[in-house]
Amino acid sequence: MPTRNVVLTDRHEALIGRLLESGQYQNASEILRDGLRLLEAREAEEAAKLVALREAVQVGLDDIARGAFREFADFDEFGDFLRSLVEEAIAAPEQGCG
Repeated sequence: MPTRNVVLTDRHEALIGRLLESGQYQNASEILRDGLRLLEAREAEEAAKLVALREAVQVGLDDIARGAFREFADFDEFGDFLRSLVEEAIAAPEQGCG
């Protein structure tokens, strides 16, 4: 396995010490590998969020191209529209239960 020299802050060194004392890890290498796995997971999650955001933007652009959008005169009108959507969404399950 390749090795690296790493400079740690006092805070990080203390954290490693606490994790070792707790018995969660047998050595500092395990701790660092676990931290790197967390970074990999976070990067994968961020990449997935970016893909989802780009897809949502494309849906919006496609709607605009088709003319499937609504314009509002001001923020109050937009707010009223959003409130009406919320009220409809809340009422929808009630209508289905009757």
